[in-house]
Amino acid sequence: MRIKSGIPGLDPLMEGGFVDPSIVLVNGPPGAGKSIFSLQYLMYGVSQGERGLYITTLSEKFEWMARFMSDFEFFKREYFEDNMLIYEDISDKIKTESSTLIRSLMDTITETMPKRIVIDPVNPLREYMPNYREFLFDLVDMLKKWGATVIMTSEQDFKTEEERYMADGIIELMMKTEGDVIRRYIRIIKMRGTNHSLSVHPMSITESGISVLKANF
Repeated sequence: MRIKSGIPGLDPLMEGGFVDPSIVLVNGPPGAGKSIFSLQYLMYGVSQGERGLYITTLSEKFEWMARFMSDFEFFKREYFEDNMLIYEDISDKIKTESSTLIRSLMDTITETMPKRIVIDPVNPLREYMPNYREFLFDLVDMLKKWGATVIMTSEQDFKTEEERYMADGIIELMMKTEGDVIRRYIRIIKMRGTNHSLSVHPMSITESGISVLKANF
């Protein structure tokens, strides 16, 4: 079964969408569009009748996020007001024991019953978890048992073994300086059970959000 990403031009590159359920890591430097990608994914889901849960680890209040996202056409504040999209700030909980945080996340997920989940970003948790590898596997195990399709964002390079192999998919957002211009690109590094594109594709961010363009190479 596939679930559409809500990102124009992306789904044809991976046989129609993400495998449902699955865990997908979206990696990229600051400003690459990770949060835009995540919210566009969630907003599209709500438009299809699928409840979403956005979890932030950055101590960013809802109004601060909404201020920066409201210029995008896909952003619908009413989705939050109607409780079809839940905004959860867990920054005050990430210094707790890993098992306590896992239970807290499970309680939130059970209460909200989401079909789509985003954790944006996941890499700050590394600082506070003495055994990050064990925590990461417990978190992924819990999310997979729930059965949602989950996006985790990170500025990490996913070079460690656990981060490469625990995910069903890895998407990289890139920014390259070409002359006097910074251009954006997207690459599907890994997508289990999918005959996906291996090319680097141009990507644009406009008022409509992120869209993926056809590769010229």
